[in-house]
Amino acid sequence: MSRFALAFMLTVLAGLATGVGSLIALLSKKTTPRFLSVSLGFSAGVMIFVSLVELFGEARAQLSQLWGPLGGWYGAMGGFFGGMGLIALIDRLVPPAVNPHEARAREAAAYEASDARACADEASAKRGAKLLRTGLLTAFVVALHNLPEGVATLFASLQDSRLGLTIALAIAIHNIPEGIAISVPVYYSTGSRKKAFWYSLASGFSEPVGALFGYLLLKPLLNGPAFGLILGAVSGIMIYISLDELLPSAHEFGESHLAMAGLAAGMAVMAFSLALGTA
Repeated sequence: MSRFALAFMLTVLAGLATGVGSLIALLSKKTTPRFLSVSLGFSAGVMIFVSLVELFGEARAQLSQLWGPLGGWYGAMGGFFGGMGLIALIDRLVPPAVNPHEARAREAAAYEASDARACADEASAKRGAKLLRTGLLTAFVVALHNLPEGVATLFASLQDSRLGLTIALAIAIHNIPEGIAISVPVYYSTGSRKKAFWYSLASGFSEPVGALFGYLLLKPLLNGPAFGLILGAVSGIMIYISLDELLPSAHEFGESHLAMAGLAAGMAVMAFSLALGTA
């Protein structure tokens, strides 16, 4: 299997984790939000550590070969903050009411509701229409946010397949509650588990689509400093996602110390993984 094929496959699997979240919400009889809190904290720990220790360092090293040590620093920082600015701009353009980064409480409530199924008996036609609109808007916004995440996973995997696997796993974990946030309101409004699942799964397809378009757009530039700048941007994107989305969500689903335990565990696992990889 070629390196690109492996990288693209990892991106697809990470994106389709929204479907896993949907299945958890629709099929499980006993939900475990504390476990999800630890998992999200773990994902944030992996992404933060690998972004600052591995990706940013690699971006700086590659750019330093072209522009010297000082130029490498400035180039890596430019890519880093450029990546943060890109995803921050996407957040800015999305209304807060339907932005998953701004609606953590809604996801937590939806997760708890999936256990009791209580709101199904209370739904009216008007409420059902509102829930359906919420689910569809959430699916659209999640798809929009997944575009840069797909690019991040693909380019990290092209740099190092082992690193790409780790990042794909971290992004897959954080896609699970997004799948829950989409599927629960759609299910309660339509009564169809099939529709809820497919809407949730479809939103995850934007991740490989974004990765493919990003690769085709940037491929002609990869021989120069562009790849180093892209790695810096990927680092910034993942730090933003971790601090703006994963950690707030982890706190919302469980107790703060559980989220921090997951964060520390994710960093420790990534640290040992990188150490073994260089041994």
